[in-house]
Amino acid sequence: MTVTIEDVARRAGVSTATVSRVIAGKPYVRDVLRIRVQDAIQALNYRPSRVARSLRVQRSSIIGLIISDIQNPFFTSVVRAVEDVAQQQGFSVMLCNSDECPEKEAAYIDLLLDEQVSGLIVSPAASDNEIYHRLAEAQVPVVVIDRRVESSPVDMVVADNTQAAFEVVSHLITNGYRRIGAVLGVPNASTGAERYEGYVRALTAHGIEVDPTRVRRGMPRSNFGHTLTLELLRLDNPPDAIFTGNNLLTIGALRAIDELGLRIPEDVALAAFDEMEWMFLVKPALTVVAQPTYAMGKKAAELLLQRIADPSRPPQEILLQPTIKVHESSGPK
Repeated sequence: MTVTIEDVARRAGVSTATVSRVIAGKPYVRDVLRIRVQDAIQALNYRPSRVARSLRVQRSSIIGLIISDIQNPFFTSVVRAVEDVAQQQGFSVMLCNSDECPEKEAAYIDLLLDEQVSGLIVSPAASDNEIYHRLAEAQVPVVVIDRRVESSPVDMVVADNTQAAFEVVSHLITNGYRRIGAVLGVPNASTGAERYEGYVRALTAHGIEVDPTRVRRGMPRSNFGHTLTLELLRLDNPPDAIFTGNNLLTIGALRAIDELGLRIPEDVALAAFDEMEWMFLVKPALTVVAQPTYAMGKKAAELLLQRIADPSRPPQEILLQPTIKVHESSGPK
């Protein structure tokens, strides 16, 4: 009697999709399940059809793109650039939103691999997700954008967050501000960690003691920006300037400043990461760190296509330089 993949799945107590992933050598199968499937294959003497196996390993002309927050306008230009490059090379883009959740991100990676995408571009929800190391080991073409992943040999396209934060906070100090607060993203994302590092370096370089009570960390969303900025401005000795770590945190900070009836920059100066079109409507105009978002998406797509064409080449990191654009919100004290 011919042993089928359903027989293997039934004996191992897993789905046929899991059996297929083990046979194809795909990542993101838990070790305990992989061992059960391999034991079942051996016990049943299962031999997958060579024709079926060849169909399974065929790649589609689709690139998977997973972003960490689809509500974040930062990704608009990134996604557009990825699609522009992909379309020019005959690829389509499948867009997924991890919602800053590593588990959801891993599930989407699993789904996209099942769809036989040619490669993945991912803005990681966290810097320490072990799945990227497994993807690299399996030689799945992957490019990480915006945020780094730790100890994983994959291609990356990121901005120089530390230097940009150093420069914009130094600008505030040069303009006479000394009690500089920071509203930043969570430290388990490399962007939040690097922007904090730049903030600390700037204060230290100018002889200003780092006061932990003036630093707030949270999810990079407007409601967190609002709550955390209110906390800072209600301190007994509140900041005379605030540095925000992304555009959504900035929205929340602006709402908090307005809610308390404070003026920018007379009562509190403001400098922000990310330049967005809506910021031109804010008066006074905001001092911002403008990230090269389109260039980031373009470089990521180009790197991925290179990786697809040559899976064995060494991983590459591209470091892009943001631009500091000074406006009235950080005017001299």
